Amino acid sequence: MAHRVVVLALDPVVGYDMSIPPQIFAVATDNDGNRLYDVRICGLDRSPVRVVSGYTMVPDYDASILAEADTVIVPGTRVEAPRRQGALPDDIAKALARVSPHARIMSICTGAFVLGAAGVLDSRPATTHWAYADKFRELFPNVLLNENVLFVDDGDVLTSAGLGAGVDLCLHVVRRDHGTEVANRAARYCVVPPWREGGQSQYIDRHVPESGTEGTAPTRAWALRRLHTTLDLAALAEHARMSVRTFSRRFRAETGMSPGNWLTKQRIEHARHLLETTDLAVDVVAERAGLGTGASLRQHMRAVLGVSPLAYRKTFRH
Repeated sequence: MAHRVVVLALDPVVGYDMSIPPQIFAVATDNDGNRLYDVRICGLDRSPVRVVSGYTMVPDYDASILAEADTVIVPGTRVEAPRRQGALPDDIAKALARVSPHARIMSICTGAFVLGAAGVLDSRPATTHWAYADKFRELFPNVLLNENVLFVDDGDVLTSAGLGAGVDLCLHVVRRDHGTEVANRAARYCVVPPWREGGQSQYIDRHVPESGTEGTAPTRAWALRRLHTTLDLAALAEHARMSVRTFSRRFRAETGMSPGNWLTKQRIEHARHLLETTDLAVDVVAERAGLGTGASLRQHMRAVLGVSPLAYRKTFRH
């Protein structure tokens, strides 16, 4: 049976946030093309719900469907009480009371204010859109807020930053549930980046690379085809025909991370793909991913994922 995801649209809802889960989860399929998630959108009742971008939508379900959810997602909203007073209106509290204690709960952007008002985030790490972090911290001092990340995974409760970070969170959940191959396939269909690590900073006042200059994208594509080889900063800069200093500056401006950190993340991601899709020995996987030895791969995977390569393969290799 497909995992049921229910999106609770609270008037007035942020339409972009609301549309992310149905799009991402609906295209997550197994190798036979079977859908892995059943996604539904509900309101508190079936009355029309205003969308902040200037239209109104009518949900197919009311809040009673929350009782059947394996995952509940609260997208961004401008509902007054949670956003301004940190309080939960009775109708929203009644709706959330229907959620199973075993369900996974997620928020996108200012949906975190609703979870904060419900007490779901007390003493937990969480995030929200950076522009509303000060108000969130004022209303919910018991939440361990970190507005400098894209999303926070605290097991059964997950929160994301604003707007596009909701895509990252949903792809992360697909990856956590079914592995990188399924998540990458969903991302490819939606034509979005398959992976941005949750700890990556939100894009706050970051300058766009200068127009008219050659970017680092061709070199990144070149490096991805050579992860098994020795790639250092000098080699990357030479391929881009830039000085090391200029290349490093442009690379960080375009990706939000240093060349070294980016390479390590890509190598870990490639190792995960090989562990999921092949029977290669751990040492061979490490070599093909450019991580050297099996010991090095084990160290990296424990640091990033908290599991060994063999445990990871056992979880995701079907």
